Amino acid sequence: MTAHSNVGRPQLARSEAGYTLVEIMIAVTILMLVSATIMNSIQQLTNVSKTVSNRSEMHAGVRNATELLQQEIGQAGKISLPGPAWLTIPIPVAGTQTVNVNKVDGMFVGQTLTIDTDVNQESVVVTAMSTALNTVTGTFLKTHAINVPVRAEGGFFAGVVPKTYLNGSKDNLLKIFGDINGDGVMVYNEYLCDTAGGNLYRNSMLLTAAAKPAVNISQVLLNNIKVNPINPLTGLPTPCFTYQEQTVSGITFVTDVAITLTVETERPDPVTGLKQQETKALLNVSPRNVFQVWQLATLNMTNRVQSVPASVTNLLP
Repeated sequence: MTAHSNVGRPQLARSEAGYTLVEIMIAVTILMLVSATIMNSIQQLTNVSKTVSNRSEMHAGVRNATELLQQEIGQAGKISLPGPAWLTIPIPVAGTQTVNVNKVDGMFVGQTLTIDTDVNQESVVVTAMSTALNTVTGTFLKTHAINVPVRAEGGFFAGVVPKTYLNGSKDNLLKIFGDINGDGVMVYNEYLCDTAGGNLYRNSMLLTAAAKPAVNISQVLLNNIKVNPINPLTGLPTPCFTYQEQTVSGITFVTDVAITLTVETERPDPVTGLKQQETKALLNVSPRNVFQVWQLATLNMTNRVQSVPASVTNLLP
Protein backbone atom coordinates (compact mmCIF):
# COMPACT_ATOMS: atom_id res chain seq x y z
CA MET A 1 0.00 0.00 0.00
CA THR A 2 1.26 3.41 -0.73
CA ALA A 3 1.13 6.21 1.88
CA HIS A 4 -0.79 9.33 1.08
CA SER A 5 1.22 12.51 1.32
CA ASN A 6 0.08 16.11 1.70
CA VAL A 7 3.27 17.36 0.27
CA GLY A 8 2.69 19.70 -2.56
CA ARG A 9 -1.03 20.04 -1.82
CA PRO A 10 -2.03 23.77 -1.50
CA GLN A 11 -3.08 25.02 1.99
CA LEU A 12 -6.17 27.21 2.55
CA ALA A 13 -5.07 30.61 3.83
CA ARG A 14 -6.80 31.87 7.06
CA SER A 15 -8.53 35.24 6.78
CA GLU A 16 -6.82 38.04 8.76
CA ALA A 17 -9.29 40.70 7.76
CA GLY A 18 -10.66 42.93 10.76
CA TYR A 19 -13.04 45.93 11.12
CA THR A 20 -12.61 48.57 8.59
CA LEU A 21 -11.91 52.15 9.63
CA VAL A 22 -15.43 53.14 8.68
CA GLU A 23 -16.91 50.40 10.87
CA ILE A 24 -14.78 51.48 13.82
CA MET A 25 -15.81 55.11 13.40
CA ILE A 26 -19.48 54.14 13.27
CA ALA A 27 -19.13 52.00 16.41
CA VAL A 28 -17.32 54.77 18.28
CA THR A 29 -19.94 57.30 17.20
CA ILE A 30 -22.76 55.07 18.47
CA LEU A 31 -20.90 54.50 21.75
CA MET A 32 -20.39 58.23 22.19
CA LEU A 33 -24.09 58.92 21.55
CA VAL A 34 -25.14 56.27 24.07
CA SER A 35 -22.61 57.59 26.62
CA ALA A 36 -23.78 61.18 26.09
CA THR A 37 -27.40 60.14 26.59
CA ILE A 38 -26.51 58.31 29.79
CA MET A 39 -24.41 61.22 31.10
CA ASN A 40 -27.20 63.68 30.29
CA SER A 41 -29.69 61.52 32.18
CA ILE A 42 -27.33 61.31 35.14
CA GLN A 43 -26.87 65.10 35.08
CA GLN A 44 -30.63 65.63 34.99
CA LEU A 45 -31.10 63.27 37.91
CA THR A 46 -28.36 65.12 39.80
CA ASN A 47 -30.08 68.47 39.13
CA VAL A 48 -33.44 67.06 40.23
CA SER A 49 -31.80 65.74 43.41
CA LYS A 50 -30.25 69.16 44.09
CA THR A 51 -33.59 70.89 43.46
CA VAL A 52 -35.41 68.53 45.83
CA SER A 53 -32.67 68.86 48.46
CA ASN A 54 -32.73 72.65 48.16
CA ARG A 55 -36.50 72.81 48.61
CA SER A 56 -36.44 70.23 51.40
CA GLU A 57 -34.01 72.35 53.41
CA MET A 58 -36.21 75.40 52.89
CA HIS A 59 -39.37 73.54 53.93
CA ALA A 60 -37.69 71.95 56.97
CA GLY A 61 -36.59 75.36 58.25
CA VAL A 62 -39.97 77.06 57.89
CA ARG A 63 -41.80 73.99 59.23
CA ASN A 64 -39.69 73.97 62.42
CA ALA A 65 -40.28 77.69 62.91
CA THR A 66 -44.05 77.53 62.36
CA GLU A 67 -44.40 74.49 64.63
CA LEU A 68 -42.66 76.39 67.42
CA LEU A 69 -44.88 79.42 66.79
CA GLN A 70 -48.00 77.24 66.93
CA GLN A 71 -46.92 75.62 70.19
CA GLU A 72 -46.01 78.88 71.91
CA ILE A 73 -49.05 80.84 70.73
CA GLY A 74 -51.23 77.96 71.89
CA GLN A 75 -49.69 78.17 75.38
CA ALA A 76 -49.70 81.98 75.55
CA GLY A 77 -51.73 83.41 78.41
CA LYS A 78 -51.34 80.41 80.68
CA ILE A 79 -50.83 81.42 84.31
CA SER A 80 -49.28 79.15 86.92
CA LEU A 81 -47.20 79.07 90.06
CA PRO A 82 -43.85 77.26 90.00
CA GLY A 83 -44.97 74.95 92.80
CA PRO A 84 -47.68 74.34 95.43
CA ALA A 85 -48.51 77.33 97.62
CA TRP A 86 -50.54 77.54 100.82
CA LEU A 87 -51.35 79.83 103.76
CA THR A 88 -48.88 79.48 106.61
CA ILE A 89 -51.21 81.27 109.03
CA PRO A 90 -54.98 81.08 109.45
CA ILE A 91 -57.31 83.93 108.51
CA PRO A 92 -59.75 84.05 111.43
CA VAL A 93 -61.61 87.18 110.34
CA ALA A 94 -62.63 88.61 107.01
CA GLY A 95 -61.35 91.93 105.73
CA THR A 96 -58.37 93.56 104.06
CA GLN A 97 -55.19 92.16 105.54
CA THR A 98 -51.68 90.91 104.91
CA VAL A 99 -51.18 87.15 105.20
CA ASN A 100 -48.24 84.79 105.00
CA VAL A 101 -47.80 82.09 102.39
CA ASN A 102 -45.06 79.49 102.06
CA LYS A 103 -43.66 81.32 98.99
CA VAL A 104 -44.68 84.12 96.66
CA ASP A 105 -42.88 82.88 93.51
CA GLY A 106 -45.04 83.57 90.45
CA MET A 107 -47.28 86.02 92.31
CA PHE A 108 -47.62 89.72 91.46
CA VAL A 109 -49.65 92.77 92.34
CA GLY A 110 -52.94 92.75 90.44
CA GLN A 111 -53.06 88.96 90.25
CA THR A 112 -56.21 87.13 91.28
CA LEU A 113 -55.46 84.22 93.63
CA THR A 114 -57.88 81.42 94.42
CA ILE A 115 -57.86 80.69 98.16
CA ASP A 116 -59.10 77.44 99.72
CA THR A 117 -61.39 74.83 98.15
CA ASP A 118 -65.04 73.80 97.83
CA VAL A 119 -67.63 76.09 99.44
CA ASN A 120 -64.96 78.08 101.27
CA GLN A 121 -63.14 78.96 98.05
CA GLU A 122 -62.83 82.61 97.08
CA SER A 123 -60.93 84.86 94.66
CA VAL A 124 -58.68 87.53 96.13
CA VAL A 125 -56.86 90.26 94.19
CA VAL A 126 -53.30 90.90 95.38
CA THR A 127 -52.94 94.60 96.23
CA ALA A 128 -49.44 94.36 97.73
CA MET A 129 -46.80 91.71 98.38
CA SER A 130 -43.38 91.18 99.90
CA THR A 131 -40.91 88.69 98.46
CA ALA A 132 -38.69 89.08 101.54
CA LEU A 133 -41.46 88.26 104.02
CA ASN A 134 -43.51 85.93 101.75
CA THR A 135 -46.67 87.95 102.34
CA VAL A 136 -49.56 89.06 100.17
CA THR A 137 -52.18 91.68 100.87
CA GLY A 138 -55.80 91.49 99.75
CA THR A 139 -59.42 91.69 100.80
CA PHE A 140 -60.71 88.38 102.15
CA LEU A 141 -64.47 87.85 102.35
CA LYS A 142 -64.19 84.55 104.21
CA THR A 143 -62.15 83.02 107.00
CA HIS A 144 -59.60 80.32 106.21
CA ALA A 145 -57.64 77.71 108.12
CA ILE A 146 -53.88 77.31 108.06
CA ASN A 147 -52.36 75.31 105.18
CA VAL A 148 -55.28 75.80 102.78
CA PRO A 149 -54.10 75.91 99.14
CA VAL A 150 -53.41 79.09 97.21
CA ARG A 151 -53.69 78.82 93.41
CA ALA A 152 -53.45 80.97 90.31
CA GLU A 153 -56.28 80.08 87.92
CA GLY A 154 -57.63 81.38 84.63
CA GLY A 155 -55.33 83.11 82.17
CA PHE A 156 -53.84 86.42 81.05
CA PHE A 157 -56.26 88.35 78.84
CA ALA A 158 -53.22 89.81 77.05
CA GLY A 159 -51.29 86.54 76.74
CA VAL A 160 -51.04 87.53 73.09
CA VAL A 161 -50.57 91.27 73.50
CA PRO A 162 -53.19 93.04 71.34
CA LYS A 163 -52.09 95.62 68.76
CA THR A 164 -54.37 98.14 70.46
CA TYR A 165 -52.60 97.70 73.80
CA LEU A 166 -49.92 100.26 74.74
CA ASN A 167 -46.68 99.09 73.06
CA GLY A 168 -48.58 96.03 71.85
CA SER A 169 -47.91 93.57 69.07
CA LYS A 170 -47.42 94.71 65.47
CA ASP A 171 -47.70 93.34 61.95
CA ASN A 172 -44.07 92.22 62.12
CA LEU A 173 -43.69 91.81 65.89
CA LEU A 174 -45.57 89.22 67.94
CA LYS A 175 -45.53 89.62 71.73
CA ILE A 176 -46.68 86.77 73.96
CA PHE A 177 -46.25 85.75 77.59
CA GLY A 178 -47.28 83.17 80.17
CA ASP A 179 -46.26 79.66 81.16
CA ILE A 180 -45.41 79.00 77.53
CA ASN A 181 -43.20 75.96 78.12
CA GLY A 182 -45.66 74.33 80.53
CA ASP A 183 -43.02 73.99 83.25
CA GLY A 184 -44.39 76.44 85.80
CA VAL A 185 -41.97 79.18 84.73
CA MET A 186 -43.62 82.19 83.12
CA VAL A 187 -41.75 83.86 80.27
CA TYR A 188 -42.11 86.76 77.84
CA ASN A 189 -41.34 86.07 74.16
CA GLU A 190 -41.11 88.26 71.09
CA TYR A 191 -41.03 87.13 67.46
CA LEU A 192 -39.57 89.74 65.12
CA CYS A 193 -40.16 89.30 61.38
CA ASP A 194 -37.33 91.34 59.81
CA THR A 195 -37.89 91.03 56.06
CA ALA A 196 -35.33 93.76 55.33
CA GLY A 197 -32.59 91.74 57.01
CA GLY A 198 -34.11 88.41 56.00
CA ASN A 199 -34.33 87.05 59.55
CA LEU A 200 -37.04 85.77 61.89
CA TYR A 201 -35.94 86.30 65.50
CA ARG A 202 -37.21 84.76 68.74
CA ASN A 203 -36.30 86.77 71.83
CA SER A 204 -37.21 84.92 75.06
CA MET A 205 -36.75 86.01 78.68
CA LEU A 206 -38.21 85.43 82.13
CA LEU A 207 -41.40 87.32 82.91
CA THR A 208 -39.56 89.04 85.76
CA ALA A 209 -36.54 90.10 83.65
CA ALA A 210 -35.31 93.58 84.49
CA ALA A 211 -34.61 94.42 80.85
CA LYS A 212 -35.17 92.99 77.39
CA PRO A 213 -32.06 91.51 75.72
CA ALA A 214 -31.05 93.16 72.45
CA VAL A 215 -31.83 91.18 69.30
CA ASN A 216 -28.77 89.23 68.15
CA ILE A 217 -27.79 86.49 65.72
CA SER A 218 -28.19 83.72 68.30
CA GLN A 219 -31.95 84.39 68.30
CA VAL A 220 -32.41 83.75 64.55
CA LEU A 221 -34.98 81.05 63.74
CA LEU A 222 -34.97 81.61 59.97
CA ASN A 223 -32.39 83.51 57.95
CA ASN A 224 -34.12 83.37 54.57
CA ILE A 225 -37.45 85.18 54.93
CA LYS A 226 -38.71 87.60 52.30
CA VAL A 227 -41.52 90.11 51.92
CA ASN A 228 -44.89 88.37 51.73
CA PRO A 229 -47.08 88.51 48.59
CA ILE A 230 -49.38 91.49 48.04
CA ASN A 231 -52.78 91.28 49.66
CA PRO A 232 -55.27 92.19 46.88
CA LEU A 233 -57.63 93.76 49.43
CA THR A 234 -55.09 96.23 50.77
CA GLY A 235 -52.57 96.47 47.95
CA LEU A 236 -49.84 95.94 50.56
CA PRO A 237 -47.69 92.92 51.46
CA THR A 238 -49.48 90.48 53.76
CA PRO A 239 -48.28 91.02 57.37
CA CYS A 240 -46.26 88.29 59.07
CA PHE A 241 -48.76 88.35 61.95
CA THR A 242 -52.47 89.15 61.78
CA TYR A 243 -54.61 89.29 64.93
CA GLN A 244 -58.29 88.60 65.47
CA GLU A 245 -59.43 90.67 68.44
CA GLN A 246 -62.56 90.48 70.61
CA THR A 247 -63.57 93.13 73.14
CA VAL A 248 -65.63 92.46 76.27
CA SER A 249 -66.34 95.20 78.83
CA GLY A 250 -63.48 97.28 77.49
CA ILE A 251 -60.96 94.42 77.60
CA THR A 252 -59.45 93.29 74.30
CA PHE A 253 -58.56 89.63 73.76
CA VAL A 254 -56.62 88.18 70.82
CA THR A 255 -58.49 84.97 70.06
CA ASP A 256 -56.70 84.01 66.85
CA VAL A 257 -53.35 84.69 65.19
CA ALA A 258 -52.61 84.20 61.50
CA ILE A 259 -48.98 83.62 60.51
CA THR A 260 -47.67 84.21 56.99
CA LEU A 261 -44.00 83.64 56.15
CA THR A 262 -42.32 83.72 52.75
CA VAL A 263 -39.01 81.91 52.61
CA GLU A 264 -36.30 81.53 49.98
CA THR A 265 -33.91 78.67 49.28
CA GLU A 266 -30.34 79.15 50.38
CA ARG A 267 -28.89 78.21 46.96
CA PRO A 268 -30.11 78.89 43.40
CA ASP A 269 -31.98 76.15 41.59
CA PRO A 270 -29.48 74.25 39.35
CA VAL A 271 -31.96 74.20 36.45
CA THR A 272 -33.29 77.75 36.43
CA GLY A 273 -30.36 79.42 38.17
CA LEU A 274 -32.85 81.28 40.40
CA LYS A 275 -33.58 80.97 44.09
CA GLN A 276 -36.96 79.40 44.83
CA GLN A 277 -39.54 81.03 47.09
CA GLU A 278 -42.56 79.67 48.91
CA THR A 279 -45.16 81.20 51.22
CA LYS A 280 -46.35 79.31 54.31
CA ALA A 281 -49.61 80.46 55.88
CA LEU A 282 -51.20 79.33 59.16
CA LEU A 283 -54.54 81.08 59.40
CA ASN A 284 -56.09 79.73 62.61
CA VAL A 285 -53.60 79.55 65.47
CA SER A 286 -55.65 79.97 68.64
CA PRO A 287 -54.15 80.90 72.02
CA ARG A 288 -56.40 78.51 73.91
CA ASN A 289 -55.82 80.06 77.36
CA VAL A 290 -56.72 83.54 76.12
CA PHE A 291 -59.69 82.09 74.25
CA GLN A 292 -60.90 80.40 77.43
CA VAL A 293 -60.83 83.53 79.59
CA TRP A 294 -62.48 85.48 76.77
CA GLN A 295 -65.36 82.98 76.88
CA LEU A 296 -65.55 83.34 80.67
CA ALA A 297 -65.58 87.13 80.32
CA THR A 298 -68.54 86.91 77.92
CA LEU A 299 -70.35 85.09 80.75
CA ASN A 300 -69.35 87.87 83.17
CA MET A 301 -66.96 85.55 85.04
CA THR A 302 -64.09 88.01 85.36
CA ASN A 303 -62.40 86.48 88.42
CA ARG A 304 -60.41 84.22 86.08
CA VAL A 305 -59.26 87.05 83.80
CA GLN A 306 -55.72 87.84 84.93
CA SER A 307 -54.22 91.31 84.51
CA VAL A 308 -50.87 92.19 82.93
CA PRO A 309 -47.99 92.09 85.43
CA ALA A 310 -45.99 95.29 85.83
CA SER A 311 -42.85 93.39 84.81
CA VAL A 312 -44.42 92.65 81.41
CA THR A 313 -45.47 96.27 80.97
CA ASN A 314 -41.81 97.22 81.46
CA LEU A 315 -40.69 94.76 78.76
CA LEU A 316 -43.21 95.78 76.08
CA PRO A 317 -41.51 98.95 74.70
